[in-house]
Amino acid sequence: MIDFVPLATIAADQVEALLDRAFGADRQARTAYKVRGEAEPIAALSFAAVEQGALVGTIQCFPVTLKTGSGADAATLHSFVMIGPVAVAPDRQLDGIGRMLMTRALLAAHGEALDDAMMLIGDPEYYARFFGFSAALTGGWRLPGPVERHRLLAKGDRGPNVTGHLGPAD
Repeated sequence: MIDFVPLATIAADQVEALLDRAFGADRQARTAYKVRGEAEPIAALSFAAVEQGALVGTIQCFPVTLKTGSGADAATLHSFVMIGPVAVAPDRQLDGIGRMLMTRALLAAHGEALDDAMMLIGDPEYYARFFGFSAALTGGWRLPGPVERHRLLAKGDRGPNVTGHLGPAD
């Protein structure tokens, strides 16, 4: 049986080791890491999956900001929660652990009234089918690194459809 616990209750070195196994030791060079910067995960939305004392999955959510406007124009800020990484131990992938973690994080976000403020970089077919994410509103968003545009997703269709730069929360 898998238990879901707050991520903060798991030793940081265990989380880092799982992330390395799931994504590789070079994962921190990815654009997603640049978007969230040095922010700490949002504790109420970040969870770990533990089975028989072993860490088998994690989900982390981070505060990020979409800034619009430039130059003399004052920037307008739109706050988002960036979901990810969602990591599952390689030998446990395809067991539904990632989907269970996503469901738990989205339910927690709903409780915090953050439903329309969720975004991620991920597989559009999967995240659209199971969780209602799409790239419909993100075409004007710029990131601090390369991204496949169709993989930049937001939850729902009520978020800002604007041009801006996505980066760490201020």
